[in-house]
Amino acid sequence: MSHSHMQIAYLGPAGTYSEEALRGICQPIPFLQEARFVAKATIADCLLDCSLGAVDYALVPVENSIEGSVNVTLDWLIHQVDIPIQGEIALMISHHALVHPSRKDEPLSEVETVLSHPQAIAQCHHFIRSHCPNAQVSTMRSTAEAAEYVANHPEEKLLAIGPHAAGEKYGLHTVLSHIEDHSNNYTRFLLIGHQPVTDFLVETDKWLRSGKTSILVTLPEDFPGALHQVLSAFAWRKLNLTRIESRPTKKKLGSYFFIIDIGQEMDDTLVPGAISEIEALGCQVRLLGSYPCFMPHYSKSEPVLTPKA
Repeated sequence: MSHSHMQIAYLGPAGTYSEEALRGICQPIPFLQEARFVAKATIADCLLDCSLGAVDYALVPVENSIEGSVNVTLDWLIHQVDIPIQGEIALMISHHALVHPSRKDEPLSEVETVLSHPQAIAQCHHFIRSHCPNAQVSTMRSTAEAAEYVANHPEEKLLAIGPHAAGEKYGLHTVLSHIEDHSNNYTRFLLIGHQPVTDFLVETDKWLRSGKTSILVTLPEDFPGALHQVLSAFAWRKLNLTRIESRPTKKKLGSYFFIIDIGQEMDDTLVPGAISEIEALGCQVRLLGSYPCFMPHYSKSEPVLTPKA
């Protein structure tokens, strides 16, 4: 595969957290930097294009530390496509209050409309209530779309909530940084594709690297205590599970798959042994991927701007 002709789909448009995550994961996996980034309107579009071979990889959000799992991503990976997970990046989501530069000296209390994606608005309720008490809230399809709207309507008293990248892209002024209600706000993004990336990794001080193996387990019908037996296969091997989640099989009410994340990459003995033991119980196991995970080293000294009174 020629890297220069490679394409990576991500949840667009440009200037969103998904694009920030994609640029982030390119740092420890440098060959991805040569690819063309293709913004898509939906998570389903990203995964479908990857499945059909229209793009080589897709980067999609899978979980937020405040809002929980992104069910559409999980359901597409389970039911619609069969593409392995090749990597993960956890990005700290930090929201910024963005205004048109011509309005940078106006007090926030005069803002008439706050624009953003519904999740960003949900994560900044306290800021909106305390700083823009008279504003209407208007939801947009993305944080980038909100920033673009503010840039194109200087005559209106607007404020967009979004990432720093969206403000830069559309030439907006940052009135206040880190306005999210919870500072520990992370989103995990998965890199999906048929080509493994582990041979192309570079070590860098900027990134904390760990490993993960994700499996999908279907329990046998009428087997009391099956889930307990599954979990004990990991427990006695001292394999740490970082997540366990149930999703409906869509076959009948009360029938579930379990997505299990094991806190290490595939090895020669422990993980295969646990999977074999689970299969011996009569469970079906599908490997979703074994992959490196990255998280940036965040400094606590980032400047926080204070708003004009």
